[in-house]
Amino acid sequence: MKEETFYLVREDVLPEAMKKTLEVKKMIERGKADSVADAVNRVDLSRSAFYKYRDAVFPFHTMVKEKIITLFFHLEDRSGTLSHLLSVVAGAGCNVLTIHQTIPLQGRANVTLSLSTNGMVEEINLLLSKLKRLEFVEKVEILGSGA
Repeated sequence: MKEETFYLVREDVLPEAMKKTLEVKKMIERGKADSVADAVNRVDLSRSAFYKYRDAVFPFHTMVKEKIITLFFHLEDRSGTLSHLLSVVAGAGCNVLTIHQTIPLQGRANVTLSLSTNGMVEEINLLLSKLKRLEFVEKVEILGSGA
């Protein structure tokens, strides 16, 4: 699995689709659009381009200010997996705010964690890399971040 790397890029060099994706996200966040379809139509962006970039481009102030991150996991259902996952998160200095786990079906379960990153002692990229390498973790996604 490839480790994610983040870059700080000036707006004037961003492709137009990324700029429009940021505008759509802002419209949705502020309630200025009724749906993704409405927002992408207003800024003349395809839905596929929005979904391609929505989890990859963020305003700089968002990444600096935000102290809460929500992660989604698809896990194998084995004894102790959640405990092990939580110990890795705690080792990074994150505080677990909420945990939601689905009932395991066909040996798999989904877990969503909301974490406070105020006391984080390592980079988010390193934490994500560690979580992805756990043998029982099939998928990790950042669902969002917010204060």
